[in-house]
Amino acid sequence: MLFSSQHRSTAAAHGVPMLLCPAAVLGFAGLAAFFHYNDERRAVPKGICNLFTPKGHSYRFLIDSVKYGYDKGGHQGGGLRNVANGPIIGGPFTLINTEKQAITEHNFLGNWVLLYFGYTSSPDFGPEQVQIMAKAIDILESKQNLKILPVFVSTDPQRDTPSQLRAYLKGVLMIAEVGGANTVEFDSRIIGLTGPVAAIRQMAQEYCFYFKKVEEDGSDYLVDCSHNMYLLNPKMEVTRCFGVEYNAEELSEVIGKELNRNPS
Repeated sequence: MLFSSQHRSTAAAHGVPMLLCPAAVLGFAGLAAFFHYNDERRAVPKGICNLFTPKGHSYRFLIDSVKYGYDKGGHQGGGLRNVANGPIIGGPFTLINTEKQAITEHNFLGNWVLLYFGYTSSPDFGPEQVQIMAKAIDILESKQNLKILPVFVSTDPQRDTPSQLRAYLKGVLMIAEVGGANTVEFDSRIIGLTGPVAAIRQMAQEYCFYFKKVEEDGSDYLVDCSHNMYLLNPKMEVTRCFGVEYNAEELSEVIGKELNRNPS
């Protein structure tokens, strides 16, 4: 179910005079940044997922009301279309794993996949989401005997080479081991994928996923992105999209219900 479509517009386009003093402008900018980076989880109601089109428009979906069907025509390479005629979600891709091997969507056929887009230089929010993903699949396997294949796709291919991605995933695993048996950080089954910038952008476009470099200063920059997770069935069809508001227990509960409702 499509909730809204948001379009950017300038104050000048609406004839609104710019009467704010510089200090006020800076204050509002700082406040906006604070909410964007530190209050994102509260800003997104549970069950809502933001998706983005190539033209920059954002769409907000009620996940519990959305069902996806495989679109076998009208879209190059196939894909997933919301039955309410929303944007196509998902599609073919060719990336590289940490062993420098070419990987496509066909490599994951027959497995339930939990897909996350992130990057190894993310200061805090990205690692937190991957930790949630890892703990969720651990809960699913240990408590419900349900197997999920976790996949991490880099949104920063310029810095995230296969070796960098491999070192990152192994490094977090070492932290988990030092933290003790009850500490779950990442999971050894996480598959890291990177590739040429064009290939990453193409996949992001297929999944209506937003990412963009911000605060760029040479090789030192952040990547702003939408932090969605995607659950794909064994046919590599997107069945669910999760925003940032789920913790590991909630995520595993929803995924478990989806798998039990649609056993492979």
